[in-house]
Amino acid sequence: MYWIALQASPDEDRTAWGWRALQFTPRVAFVDEAILLEAGASERLFGGRRRLLRSLLKEGCALRFEAWAAGPTALVALSLLRMKRSGAQPPAAIPDDLPLATLTAAAPHLATLERIGCSSFGQLRALPRAGVSRRFGAELLQALDSACGQRPERYPWLTLPPEFDQKLELPALATSAQDLLFTGQHLLTRLQSWLQGRNLGVLALELEWTLDLRRLDGKPLPPNERLELRTAQPTQEIRHLRRLASEQLARTTLAAPANALRLRTLETVPWGGVTTSLLPEENKPGEKLHQLVERLSVRLGEQNVSVLLAQEDHRPECMQRSVPARSNPRHSRAGGNPGLAQSAPVARSWIPACAGMTGEALFPPWILRQPLKLQVKGDKPWYQGPLQLLTRARRLEAAWWDPETREPVLRDYFIARSVSAGLLWVFRERLAADQDRPQWFLHGLYA
Repeated sequence: MYWIALQASPDEDRTAWGWRALQFTPRVAFVDEAILLEAGASERLFGGRRRLLRSLLKEGCALRFEAWAAGPTALVALSLLRMKRSGAQPPAAIPDDLPLATLTAAAPHLATLERIGCSSFGQLRALPRAGVSRRFGAELLQALDSACGQRPERYPWLTLPPEFDQKLELPALATSAQDLLFTGQHLLTRLQSWLQGRNLGVLALELEWTLDLRRLDGKPLPPNERLELRTAQPTQEIRHLRRLASEQLARTTLAAPANALRLRTLETVPWGGVTTSLLPEENKPGEKLHQLVERLSVRLGEQNVSVLLAQEDHRPECMQRSVPARSNPRHSRAGGNPGLAQSAPVARSWIPACAGMTGEALFPPWILRQPLKLQVKGDKPWYQGPLQLLTRARRLEAAWWDPETREPVLRDYFIARSVSAGLLWVFRERLAADQDRPQWFLHGLYA
């Protein structure tokens, strides 16, 4: 048997530490001020005791601990933990030389035991058991037997709830978003431990705060207010969720002071883990792209952070459309690649994948938002001079199925050269019944 006794820092959440400990062993219990772990069956899985302890107490962990100790039984580990916290050195003979002051069951009888010269586990074991039982009760002997490994130890083992739904009372009334975030940090830390314990990644969360007032200025108030947080990819990274919550709460006005905060998961999926590849392109430092897109969407507004989404349409101006980055399904599935965003009032970037979709390799990298009508002189189109056609016509007939289009699109596309402007993408409309000469338009530019 190998037991670990751990005490969290005073400002840390003991529940979060207990949930984190469940990653290493299913036998975790809260006993007095400590968290006890029976990790004997997990030593081989983690590569030995040292590696198990290093993983449990690794540096940079979001949860801090005050002290820890290990022993062959739970009560011995707890006694060693208490000695370490008091600054005493562990004795040479364990458990016989452990002081009785570190045994919880002996606390009510310490004064009497000291008067008879009994101050250690071994001295108490040397006394007649029948007399000890009559004088101090059977509980003291049972605890002593458990500490010495002569009696099995039974504790109410900690289990993870199937769904994360936690609520905390605020230490003081919250009047701003920053006050909510202070308590929300404890809930997010619990959430991370819960996600790691159940091997899940979160996609959607809900923050709910309870209002302390029922009426304000004569107007009734709702009992609580809510804020929903969503991510493009499953995550266990609480720092990213905290930044999203901070950005959204900074733009939220509390209707009244709040006295409690609740956090619950709306959508979770099995966690696939993080990449362990040694390739540098798969382990780029810094913030992930989809996290940056989500944070900017919250800060600037979803409509102000957009991506271009390919459409199944033969018309060049309809092959893509601008959609909010956070609502783009391709952004969610592919890990947040936002593509190319619209960056100019006159022209917009062309996604090369759209060209490959139609089998045409000569689409221009830039297309005008609206085709520009060209002058025609001597049956030749002009744009800063006469244009020389370099390719044969590529005929396009489309939009006859679109009820919103008044007339079908009938065009012949060419690549043309201008002495001043370089290579251009132009098209000629088919002659209509009421036209005597075709009309030419500039539709794209080549870099």
